Amino acid sequence: MTLHTFVTFGLYLTVLLVLAWPLGLYTARVLEGGKHPLSRLFGWLERGLFRLAGVKETDEQPWTRYALSFLVFNAAGLFLVYLLQRLQGVLPLNPAGLPAVSPHLAFNTAVSFATNTNWQSYGGETTMSHLTQMLGLTVQNFVSAAAGIAVFAAIARGFSRRKTGTVGSFWVDLTRSTLYVLLPLSFVLALALVSQGVVQTFSGKAEVPYLNPPGPETPTQTIALGPAASQVAIKQLGTNGGGFYNVNSAHPLENPTPLSSFLELLAILLIPAALCFTFGRMVKDDRQGRALLVAMTAIFVVFASVCALSEQRGNPVLTAAGVDQAASSTQGGGNMEGKEARFGVADSTLWATATTAASNGSVNSMHDSYTPLGGLMPLVLMQLGEVVFGGVGSGLYGMLVFALVAVFVSGLMVGRTPEYLGKKLEPHEMKMASLVILLPALGVLVGAALAVASPEAVSGLSNPGAHGFSQILYATSSAANNNGSAFAGLTANLPFTNTLLGILMLVGRYGAALPVLAIAGSLAKKGTVAAGAGTLPTHGPLFVTLLVGVVILVGALTFLPALALGPIVEALRLS
Repeated sequence: MTLHTFVTFGLYLTVLLVLAWPLGLYTARVLEGGKHPLSRLFGWLERGLFRLAGVKETDEQPWTRYALSFLVFNAAGLFLVYLLQRLQGVLPLNPAGLPAVSPHLAFNTAVSFATNTNWQSYGGETTMSHLTQMLGLTVQNFVSAAAGIAVFAAIARGFSRRKTGTVGSFWVDLTRSTLYVLLPLSFVLALALVSQGVVQTFSGKAEVPYLNPPGPETPTQTIALGPAASQVAIKQLGTNGGGFYNVNSAHPLENPTPLSSFLELLAILLIPAALCFTFGRMVKDDRQGRALLVAMTAIFVVFASVCALSEQRGNPVLTAAGVDQAASSTQGGGNMEGKEARFGVADSTLWATATTAASNGSVNSMHDSYTPLGGLMPLVLMQLGEVVFGGVGSGLYGMLVFALVAVFVSGLMVGRTPEYLGKKLEPHEMKMASLVILLPALGVLVGAALAVASPEAVSGLSNPGAHGFSQILYATSSAANNNGSAFAGLTANLPFTNTLLGILMLVGRYGAALPVLAIAGSLAKKGTVAAGAGTLPTHGPLFVTLLVGVVILVGALTFLPALALGPIVEALRLS
């Protein structure tokens, strides 16, 4: 890797970890109902929302009612987004006069934004009205992320509470996460992005003269405008990723400068990293949160480095043809196909791995144009379960499930009942943990098999053979793991593909969240056992190594055969 790549990666991780610590401690105070500056400033609004909704702050819920509230709220949001799309042709704030969205695309998009996936089978500026973007998609960006934080808060309480039947109130957690965490951060980031040139306007378009007109009959070009900055801020902070524009964060009006790029990239992992510190504070042992963060960071650094190294080497086909792809004073070097010249290899690969390590899915380069090994890294990061930082809330509760599995495996080795944070892990918890890991993986593999067998889905491929299979596998991995990024070579706006991916998003979101809530309820009812000589410490290097090994091993055993049919065989054919 080049010096520029080392500096870029090092600066990014340093700033990320420095900011994550205070944000994590602040978020813990928010979720625990403690006093903080914003509660004094907006406490009246919080109390007013509770009165309006008929919610009492002190009325806590068992995990079953918590899960039911979670499902009802998500279903209502899904229906609202679907309805807005189907009626947008007759609704206001539609300066471009866009028609109603087709039923299959409206279903896919509604599911996508309700599940925090934000997969897009459409071009935002040519498909969605301003009203749909703001009232439907942007609102879901907030509340779907807040719902993920709420589920995380429930399982954190499951570990910290003793012999109680409740895990908190979903409505209180949802409100506080939105009001005190997501909204303030989004407001600050949106202002920063506007200062860098990200557009924020209700105007529908601008007519701009060409510098070199293609002909006398086309002296100007039409550039789509709209309220982009407000959506971009929460799409990054909430690990949503849905772009206001079709080319997402590669668009100069969505990501115009190096500073805007750094801020947006930082926002992708900021809250997921901060929640590790939140977890440590909520379970009264900061070392536990740091151990999870170290495990996540170790995996991320390896995958990001391999991706950058592969892309910096360049395309082997062009190398064989004698093309100079080496970095020099006149060029960044490496495989620049599908990458914005403003960002180059370093910023593109860092973004590609950060967005797939989190369940963000925004892109500033086209992953379809990566080398086979470079494209393999984002794909595998999704298939690991979106636990290397992962989505807001969902990444950490996914990693906690792997921590339970790691403790269980270690217990089997020594013939001892496994314990984590003083709670004995019994068959019920392990069955639920197995569902969290297996259901999204099953969705990926079964979904890919169905797509390959469907002539309609295969008709959307831009490449035959191994690369075409990679495009399908990437799409089902992105949907079932609620990531939302695309390889960019697959036409997905087809009835079969939209419906299939929509179903996979539902499986990935609720097939993981509901078993996690069941684990939370089970753990909250248990007392604690004192640590003994045979208790595995879960905050040291040994446990971090064991946790990383379990994550990688489960991913490899599950997906290696499928990967061998796509990016691995493609890499071998090019070598």
